[in-house]
Formats: sequence, structure tokens, C-alpha cells
Amino acid sequence: MTDSTLTINSILAPELTLCRVNGSSKKRILELISGQVAKQYPELDESTIFNNLLARERLGSTGIGQGIAIPHCRLEGCTRVVGALLTLEEGVDFDAIDNQPVDLLFTLIVPKEATGEHLELLSQLAEQFNDRAFCDELRSCTDADQLYRKMTG
Repeated sequence: MTDSTLTINSILAPELTLCRVNGSSKKRILELISGQVAKQYPELDESTIFNNLLARERLGSTGIGQGIAIPHCRLEGCTRVVGALLTLEEGVDFDAIDNQPVDLLFTLIVPKEATGEHLELLSQLAEQFNDRAFCDELRSCTDADQLYRKMTG
């Protein structure tokens, strides 16, 4: 598979699909995501992931509105694009552009040099998340398996 054929389906693992997670703040959610990714991909360092996601948030919130955020970062030593999908039990303040709490997140972690792929995936995600009915379906999932199938189906 070449990098130009990256799709949401090819980067999202069932193990990185979490449904109705409890998270008290943006920072806690990013910590949780970093821990899950590091558990799934032990070659990636949890604190490095967290610090890079946090640094990206400091440049401007990845909350794109309507309760959705797409935290993302480039990572030194990362050899593949990694995706993680979460729904939250309750929305958290994410400094989103519309000031709405976020309860649906798709995190992207990409190799340091992957710029084109990174932007292409962000645009695919933004397009999918622009579909209000699709987002409502994701939010109504009650377990991770159902959420994964809905996102990749």
C-alpha cells in the first residue's frame, strides 16, 4: 500500500476506537489518547505523543465545531499514520471555534515527514464529520466495536 492510498479505514485500529470515555478536560483526553496509542504501538513514546499533541493545541484548538475535534501532530520516529477515534460520555471544553464542548474526537499521528498524506486525511475527516447525521450515528454507538464498524463501514 502506498502512502497516497491512506484512508481512515487503513489507519484506524479497533483497539484505538474508544466509546463513551470519561474525560474531565482536554488535557486528560489527550493523555488518555497518548497512552492508548503507546500501548498499541510500543515503539512510540507516550509522553512524546502527549507533548506533541499539546504543542499543536497551543498553536490553535483542533476543535472544529459542532462538538468535534481532530487533534493531530507529526511525530519523530513514527513510521506509519496512526488514527484513534473516541466518543466521550460528556463533552469537554476544547476551546473549539464555536465554543461548544467536544464529545467526538479523531486523533491523527503522522510521521514527521508526511505532510501531503496528513493534509489529505484531515480533509477526509473534516468531510465525514461535516455530515451531521453521520456524527449523530457515531455518538449513538454504545460500544467500541459498534463505533469502529460505523466509522469504517
